[in-house]
Amino acid sequence: MPATGFLGDMRDIYWFRDDLRLQDNPGLLEHAQAEELLCVFFWPRPRPWCNVTGLGAQRERFLLESVQALREALRARGQELLVLHGAPELLLPELAGQHRIARIGVAHTGGVDEQRQLERVRERVGIPLELHPPNTLFRQEQLPFVPGEMPRQFTPFRERVEALEVNAVHPVPDALPPPPRGARFAALSRAVASPHPGFTARGGTAGGEQRLHDWMWRERAVARYKDTRNALDGLHASGRLSPWLANGSLSVRQVALELFRFEREETRNESTRWFWQELLWREFFHWRARVDGVRLFAPGGIGGRRALCCFEPRAFARWCAGDTDHPLVNALMRQLVQTGWMSNRGRQIAASCLVNELGLDWRYGAAFFEKHLIDYDVASNYGNWQYIAGVGCDPRGGRHFNLAKQAATFDPDGEFTRAWGGLRPAQPRHVVDAADWPI
Repeated sequence: MPATGFLGDMRDIYWFRDDLRLQDNPGLLEHAQAEELLCVFFWPRPRPWCNVTGLGAQRERFLLESVQALREALRARGQELLVLHGAPELLLPELAGQHRIARIGVAHTGGVDEQRQLERVRERVGIPLELHPPNTLFRQEQLPFVPGEMPRQFTPFRERVEALEVNAVHPVPDALPPPPRGARFAALSRAVASPHPGFTARGGTAGGEQRLHDWMWRERAVARYKDTRNALDGLHASGRLSPWLANGSLSVRQVALELFRFEREETRNESTRWFWQELLWREFFHWRARVDGVRLFAPGGIGGRRALCCFEPRAFARWCAGDTDHPLVNALMRQLVQTGWMSNRGRQIAASCLVNELGLDWRYGAAFFEKHLIDYDVASNYGNWQYIAGVGCDPRGGRHFNLAKQAATFDPDGEFTRAWGGLRPAQPRHVVDAADWPI
């Protein structure tokens, strides 16, 4: 049985999940009051899901860099980071007993599996498990509705929250209590992949803050964001801040407050307001995921409207490999696998192809994106896929993109398609075995 602490003990565990930062981390600040603090991170172990398993090379690389950057930031303040491979519900009780831990802190994050994991830990650990605020613009107590009454569409949500105050960020702690005596910290493994020249994003808070400064202040690109945001490529066409927001290396409130400062000191226009709306979209998907629970992963989504489809493994494999009959989609998928990144417009095009042209279950595409995107976020990923498939928050009942029109609009000279190898040899529509059964 884990120890429940001794009188006078102030030994805590802080469990990092999607908050890999020191700045604006209220949970970490709370536990910085302990006499000793054990900081832990559990390497994600995605379960097999929709014919997909594991982490893509770029997503793994970016996460490793982010965790290593967090470890170095903790070391600079007298701390360390214990990185474990295993189930938290098994290892946290063991750590709590070994180091006579009095309480465990962790920030809230989206996802049904993550919430069930917390409940299993709470049942087994035998000491208080304290939940801290997530990486969102607003705290739950600020919202003008209880979770069960949250609007199902974005526009009424935006209208009710956009005037709410974004609170100031919490400071970075100058120092942290030391880890418990006897704790051992192994070195991290090295990433197999290197950053791709197509998007050389490096994990960690410093990388995210540099990207924010370069895009917003040096290039002033936020002032023309509305005109460039649909580009399929281009380093400054969009903020590309989502990788750091997704794993919590950057606080979304830090980004929002920097935007407001830009609007005060430089300019406020349609583009800066559009970027603010994109931050609200992220907020909407987070709170919507809290309400929807398992329906976020159901084939019929939040409304139970399941589209008729089947699973044809060859069609799915061709889509994943970027080897379909649609050159622009091929280029986008190859960009995703090689870089871990795809533009928002590109994601919509690729998703529409899988759902509408190939007639496949949207969840298979969402699972493939989950594997490869360096900015994977459970709420935004599955919420956006539901939106395209017509089983989520889109009042129009889904989106079917005309792929030829999309190519003519966003890649008129075919440069993007050629650069990413989208022109593939023609293949037969169906492949059959000797008995003429599809395989």
